[in-house]
Amino acid sequence: MQFDKPIALAADHGGYELKEAIKAHLDELGVAYEDFGTDSTASVDYPDYAVVGCKAVQDGRCALVILCCGTGVGMSMCANKMQGIRACCCSDTFSAELTRRHNNANALCLGGRVVGAGLACKIVDAFLNAEFEGGRHQTRIDKMMALQNQ
Repeated sequence: MQFDKPIALAADHGGYELKEAIKAHLDELGVAYEDFGTDSTASVDYPDYAVVGCKAVQDGRCALVILCCGTGVGMSMCANKMQGIRACCCSDTFSAELTRRHNNANALCLGGRVVGAGLACKIVDAFLNAEFEGGRHQTRIDKMMALQNQ
C-alpha cells in the first residue's frame, strides 16, 4: 500500500489506545500518517477530533482518515456530516474492504471498546489495501453525495 499523501489519524479518549496501536502498525508498514490527537485517555469531545481529522482529507492534506472513539459510531456520525466525507464504522475486514471498493469510503471509524488492536490492524490493512472499483458504483456514489445538497 502506497499513498502519495499521509493518512490522518484522530481519536478521542475512548479510542486513544487503539490509535496508538494503529500508529505502531503503520510505522511497521512504512505508511506515513499525521496524528491529530488526542494525546491521552483524558476525557475529550469526539466531534472536535472528527472535524480536524476529516478537514485534513477535505483540504487534500491527507489521503484518508482513520478515526477512533469508544465504539466508532460517534466518530462515524460526525464524519458523515462533513462535506465530501464518506465514513464507515467497521468491526470486520470484509466491511472495511468493501466500503472502499464499493462506496469509495475515505474515512474508517473504529471502536477502541469494540475491537482489539490485532483485529483493528487487520481492518486497517483491508481498508488501506482496497481500491475503489468505479463503474456502477460511481453512479451510486454520485447519488449518495447529492444527498448533502438536499
